[in-house]
Amino acid sequence: MWDDLGRGFWIKFLGLFIAAGIALFILLLLIAKAVYAWGLLGAFLAIAAIALLAAWIHDRRAQDRYPSGS
Repeated sequence: MWDDLGRGFWIKFLGLFIAAGIALFILLLLIAKAVYAWGLLGAFLAIAAIALLAAWIHDRRAQDRYPSGS
């Protein structure tokens, strides 16, 4: 198993897996605190607003990469 892709690959993969797990745990804690503080609807609105802001920023940056055309 170690010889298929190399030991370094699997060690990096394991590190990424652990880092992603920690990041998701922190995200879960933040969402739980938002639900506790603002209720379910308030937390949903706050998370949706953050997601819309991130999407708007991504869209603004991506406009230069693609030609606008009709």
